Amino acid sequence: MVDAYRLRSPLAHLGLGARAHEDAELSGTGVTMTEIPYRGLINIRGDVTDKTFVDAVQKAVKLSPPVDPNTVSGKPSTTRIMWLGPDEWLVITKPEGAERALNALWKNLKVDGLHAAVTDSTHARTCIEISGPRAREVLQKGCALDLHPSVFGPGQCAQTIVSKVGVMLIHTATAKNGDPTYELYTLRSFSTYLWTWLEDASQEYGLKVG
Repeated sequence: MVDAYRLRSPLAHLGLGARAHEDAELSGTGVTMTEIPYRGLINIRGDVTDKTFVDAVQKAVKLSPPVDPNTVSGKPSTTRIMWLGPDEWLVITKPEGAERALNALWKNLKVDGLHAAVTDSTHARTCIEISGPRAREVLQKGCALDLHPSVFGPGQCAQTIVSKVGVMLIHTATAKNGDPTYELYTLRSFSTYLWTWLEDASQEYGLKVG
């Protein structure tokens, strides 16, 4: 883990905090965007049919790896596990829970005869959250997936491309008024390009930086 005092958001140079302060009173915009940095991102691999593996993950993070393709278990406010493949998942934690989850996974998956792997990718990516009544339209400008809520609703995820950038995409929630919220986990080196592309794609709907 990187020392906390050394941390710098991949998008810090864009001054998003100041922009969010300026936009605080805006209303009626079609899209809201914010960066959510420093979340724990821990890749795990194993055999979901192996009870020892599943029990070890459950003991470490209080969740079992989801077995249904392109789904996420857990709640956005706590720890989640994102399905990446038949034998691969991404554990997502709040910033303050990253080190504890990583250590717990290492400890519990270190079992003789258990074929499993744990890789810390916390500082390789950042998260861009996009929400609002026109958020889906913005993403559809650069994403070939069908994001209609009937096929890609809350709790579903995908590894996909948004404007030439590989992302891990999660539909996290739908508000009472039907507005969706999406999280896009992208590599640090592509985060500035992706943010500016999304910002440009949002202009016709009205953008608020949150």
